Amino acid sequence: MGALSHLRVLDLSRVLAGPWSGQILADLGAEVIKVERPGNGDDTRAWGPPFLKDAYGENTSEAAYYLSANRNKQSVTIDFTRPEGQRLVRELAEKSDILIENFKVGGLAAYGLDYESLKAINPNLIYCSITGFGQTGPYAKRAGYDFMIQGLGGLMSLTGRPEGDEGAGPVKVGVALTDILTGLYSTVAILAALAHRDHDGGGQHIDMALLDVQVACLANQAMNYLTTGNAPKRLGNAHPNIVPYQDFPTADGDFILTVGNDGQFRKFAEVAGQPQWADDPRFATNKLRVANRAVLIPLIRQATVFKTTAEWVLQLEQAGVPCGPINDLAQVFADPQVKARGLAIELPHVLAGMVPQVASPIRLSETPVEYRSAPPLLGEHTLEVLQRVLGLSAGAVAALKQEGVL
Repeated sequence: MGALSHLRVLDLSRVLAGPWSGQILADLGAEVIKVERPGNGDDTRAWGPPFLKDAYGENTSEAAYYLSANRNKQSVTIDFTRPEGQRLVRELAEKSDILIENFKVGGLAAYGLDYESLKAINPNLIYCSITGFGQTGPYAKRAGYDFMIQGLGGLMSLTGRPEGDEGAGPVKVGVALTDILTGLYSTVAILAALAHRDHDGGGQHIDMALLDVQVACLANQAMNYLTTGNAPKRLGNAHPNIVPYQDFPTADGDFILTVGNDGQFRKFAEVAGQPQWADDPRFATNKLRVANRAVLIPLIRQATVFKTTAEWVLQLEQAGVPCGPINDLAQVFADPQVKARGLAIELPHVLAGMVPQVASPIRLSETPVEYRSAPPLLGEHTLEVLQRVLGLSAGAVAALKQEGVL
């Protein structure tokens, strides 16, 4: 039994931030009922190619994007723009512990599915709203998407080559990181609300905003600004507070060197055949190395090109200096450590036989993550869920389908 197997989650969210949170809860054992629009479903079902291939190599209807965030869920199609659909969702909410939604501020009130309406019928409900800008403030009613928030929230001012370098300019992170982080923070908030409910009783409304999360996750860079008043600039792959801590060229490619302290720098200098660097008054401490970055980095780059990436990684690992290659995803999933940790899994899928998945990174000794089912087909569980949870007969469900409610 998963740690959250006693809980039911009603997932009204779509795209990534909300579904990511729902998938985490599902992996931990919660029953997650994903409510989708009849006919279309979650927007990401159509966000391809690539699409999952069937046994004959032909595309199925399932986009890889959708498959990344919806395993262990049950899909129910309900049109809650219609009164009968609203009634069904309210009844599901009444029998649920958690609800996740990412509609625009006030968007569900018109259907009687906002927090205050559902609190009246289920005061223990934990209701998590995820929006671009939160429930309050001058931007509250704006739509917000990850890429836009990466720019507005400052991340892109820190990501990309330094000004003056070839190809300089702001660059977004290669995955929708703000969405993912918002999903993670939402899960933490939900678990905190559950702890409060178990201790003091009663549910609550959680107000999550992509912008809030993005600003919070600026971390040390935000503090660099707040403590000095100087906005950090783009440094490419370099670190604002540690040197050397970036990529360097090798005889056959590039590698990453992450020197975290002065002892490691001394060991690196020895492996590089430049032991005098460790005692150089310009480089002896991290503070000095940061101040003299423009002098040291070219010296290191001149040294690293004489060995291959594999040679650097082997020799520096033996010396206790953190470093590593820059892998593409084929190399990632072929890596022996990734394989040993079982990070690529497969689940049975009705259209493709099997569907690949990336395993959860959560490792619990007593209540391990469960992989019960592949991401569902659109409406795959409508009949089963409405019969089991709401007690509807097969005939009643068939009639609702005939009316276009399901």
